[in-house]
Amino acid sequence: MHIDKELDTRGLNCPLPILKAKKALAEMSSGQLLRVVSTDPGSTRDFMAFAKQTGNDLVEQQAEGGDFIHVLKRR
Repeated sequence: MHIDKELDTRGLNCPLPILKAKKALAEMSSGQLLRVVSTDPGSTRDFMAFAKQTGNDLVEQQAEGGDFIHVLKRR
């Protein structure tokens, strides 16, 4: 999977990872992929809701150690 942009939001709590992702997606072209790494356990639920509200695709979510990784595809 080719990631076009990556955000490290480790240590930030809701809503900051979502706000940073929203800003990054606004600067990206349709179809590009954004990978967000977070340490906030609530980010899994937050990114699911964010994708549904904005129409962006949530391509992948996974947990690695204490990190939660979210891959969004720009609509």
